[in-house]
Amino acid sequence: MNPPLHPVIRLEDIHKTYDTGDVEVKAVRGVSLEIQQGEFLAILGASGSGKSTMMNILGCLDRPTRGNYFIDGVNVSELDRSELADVRNEKIGFIFQGFNLLARTSALENVELPMLYRRKSRGADVRTRALRALDIVSLGDRVDHLPNQLSGGQQQRVAIARALVNEPALLLADEPTGNLDSRTSIEIMGVFQKLNEQGITLIMVTHELDIARYTRRNIVMRDGCIISDKLVEDRLSAETELQKHTLAAEAIQLVP
Repeated sequence: MNPPLHPVIRLEDIHKTYDTGDVEVKAVRGVSLEIQQGEFLAILGASGSGKSTMMNILGCLDRPTRGNYFIDGVNVSELDRSELADVRNEKIGFIFQGFNLLARTSALENVELPMLYRRKSRGADVRTRALRALDIVSLGDRVDHLPNQLSGGQQQRVAIARALVNEPALLLADEPTGNLDSRTSIEIMGVFQKLNEQGITLIMVTHELDIARYTRRNIVMRDGCIISDKLVEDRLSAETELQKHTLAAEAIQLVP
């Protein structure tokens, strides 16, 4: 008999309280949530809603004050700092708004970096896997380029390849289109949609409602609580939206 499937993410009554000295700030208040393998969801909310704190907890960058957090069946709430670091490197891929690439390091070397912290990684294997990750995001011909030789969209693709290279249980993207123009933002969402179609689990924090429509599920937070959790009914296709964008640009060029 096959073992029962478990969600990639399970939160049980998660609370996070910050003590600022004079007052306690309750950033997350009793959140329970399950995310299955292969989901693509967005966490939305205004400033102070708790979405950034939620992302930090999901990424094992911060501990909940109370409650249990299971990732890939492991209760990470009970792990020490060293064990948490291993979980972050082996089970989670991070994608940030500011790309966070090393400026004097090639695209290939940036992607190789997470593997250097894994004891199981070896030289030839590291290079092969990094090249494969860059191919996945269509940057196989830019492996020797430095970040300043790449466009913003290409830099974000390098960051996505870096997040993918350790084959994590999930990808966490924090405002991944925040520094990009509208067309490049759609291109990046297209990369995410293709990755999700391959079965990769993605969680994205964004304040942009139109960007959230490229995902499959939207969670809205307010005052540290989930106030809405719905499937996206009018989901956008990045491929279709890029075609519309191209036609609109061509129409503008034709105007005398």
